[in-house]
Amino acid sequence: MNKKTNPGLKIICLNRKASFNYFFEDLFEAGIVLKGSEIKSVRDGKVNISESYAVENGGEIVLINSHISPYQQASYSNHNPTADRKLLLNKKQINKLIGKMQRDGFTLVPTKMYFKKGKAKIEVAVAKGKRQYDKRATKKSRDWNREKARYIRKSS
Repeated sequence: MNKKTNPGLKIICLNRKASFNYFFEDLFEAGIVLKGSEIKSVRDGKVNISESYAVENGGEIVLINSHISPYQQASYSNHNPTADRKLLLNKKQINKLIGKMQRDGFTLVPTKMYFKKGKAKIEVAVAKGKRQYDKRATKKSRDWNREKARYIRKSS
């Protein structure tokens, strides 16, 4: 997968386990509601979204279990590191995501967090969980590709 990276994007953190544990159906870009001390920590890169997921709550999409470390200089006005954070999407996108989650049994998994034109954005994937044998097949193909690359390097 040779994607060209956008020079305007500054990637803060990636969820590398997501592609191993899930099959991705669609990808959506969403804004995220953050407080002042949260955005300062995000700019420092102190974010972890590896165990997080998104759910529907009262007609809104909410990111749960994401960890943004407390900002050191924000003394008494600091934030809760594992608070639920609202994702900013269009109403049409929200309805589409809620329908997929309820009907088809999909999950919303964040794949990466980045800055785009100075705004914090999060990429959310509509995903279906992999079975154990799917994970084994992924590992097997990854190992085979690695061995193949070694053979090619040695032969040339």
